[in-house]
Amino acid sequence: MVSLRRILVALATYNEMENLPSLLEEIWRVCPQADVLVVDDNSPDGTGRWCEAKAAHEPRLKVTHRPGKLGIGTAHLQAIRYAVEAGYDLLVTMDADWSHRPHHVPDLLSAMDPVTGTPVDVAIGSRYVRGGMIEGWPWFRRLMSWAINLYARWLLWLPVRDCSGAFRCYRVKTLAQLPLEEVRSQGFSFFEEILWRLRRRGARIVEVPIRFVERAAGHSKINWREGFEAAWLLLRLALTSSRRRR
Repeated sequence: MVSLRRILVALATYNEMENLPSLLEEIWRVCPQADVLVVDDNSPDGTGRWCEAKAAHEPRLKVTHRPGKLGIGTAHLQAIRYAVEAGYDLLVTMDADWSHRPHHVPDLLSAMDPVTGTPVDVAIGSRYVRGGMIEGWPWFRRLMSWAINLYARWLLWLPVRDCSGAFRCYRVKTLAQLPLEEVRSQGFSFFEEILWRLRRRGARIVEVPIRFVERAAGHSKINWREGFEAAWLLLRLALTSSRRRR
């Protein structure tokens, strides 16, 4: 049963003090057995300090501090290493700004071990399958997301609709088989790259529909420059894969 497994929910934070306290409470409301790891990039607004104070009397909260903004990809990579080293069974990753709603977490956990069929290695909280949706995005954000997903599916042969979303559940023993030292992405292209590496090792991936809502507080961390950098790195991965096949 999922409820008997060790579950870690990982949140990468930079200036999320407006969102984090209520988000943690909601995560524990829907999944009280989960530990939560906050990977904080030295937030000027005191997010990391608040987490330390909270963790002093909340054993389910774990905190790691980084010296500054080192990239969303490296934050997720750190969370993966933490989950592997600590012996967790499942790792859920999600944004800390309420765009990923915690009530979807049980859906992701349930998808990992379907009642019938083969166990799953990755369950993606998907905006782009039937039942999934995006609320509050302007047209240019939708266009950028649509383009990068189409580009990633075409270049990397990924059999999923939502390659770029961070809301996922991973089977930790599958992650432990990856050569994490070879991961190149530091920014948002990490989400496509890790799927590409998992898929090459035969990982089974499913998508679970979610309602994605634009953040109500704080500021988005992605921009057009990040998008172009992600596109360039994905092209390099595709070229590398093509050379190895030849």
